Amino acid sequence: MMASPKSMRAIAACGTCALAFAMTGCGASFEGSGSKDAASAEQLAMHADDPWAVEVGADAKAKSEFQLADGVYTGKGLGMDGLITVTLAVQDNHISCVEVTQEGETQSVGGFEAIRDGKYAAMIDAEQGPDIDCISGATITTAGVRQAATDALIQAGADLQPVEVGGGTTIDLVQKGE
Repeated sequence: MMASPKSMRAIAACGTCALAFAMTGCGASFEGSGSKDAASAEQLAMHADDPWAVEVGADAKAKSEFQLADGVYTGKGLGMDGLITVTLAVQDNHISCVEVTQEGETQSVGGFEAIRDGKYAAMIDAEQGPDIDCISGATITTAGVRQAATDALIQAGADLQPVEVGGGTTIDLVQKGE
């Protein structure tokens, strides 16, 4: 027995509705995003507090506890995925962090934003030394910044010991691949 044209249209309409309903789960869940993960990140960013929004104030007249020679010094440290450099200017025993750079730190993870936004530089200025607080989610990057700041201060004459990377190796050995 053959179905009537009216029932065939009803079956086709039901099938079309079912297909359309099933396909709605395949699209992005947030306008403008390329994936559901990106949509979740966008939505979270719209509602989450900025973890780096805390202001770090530095005293312009503060002096370092170390006896330092005036000049500009660049130290090296090892971050999560690459080299971190810290450039410090020393004048009259006052430390100013000129620049913190990174090679290979992962975007949107841990210390990348803190480097980009100048938070590490502000922390070094406020502390007048390498003993900065760790940033949540950026433990290894923070250790690399501390290592680089210590290296720069040793060059300036600070009585500090070089910071070692895991396993007791210094940054020079890591760079040479030893």
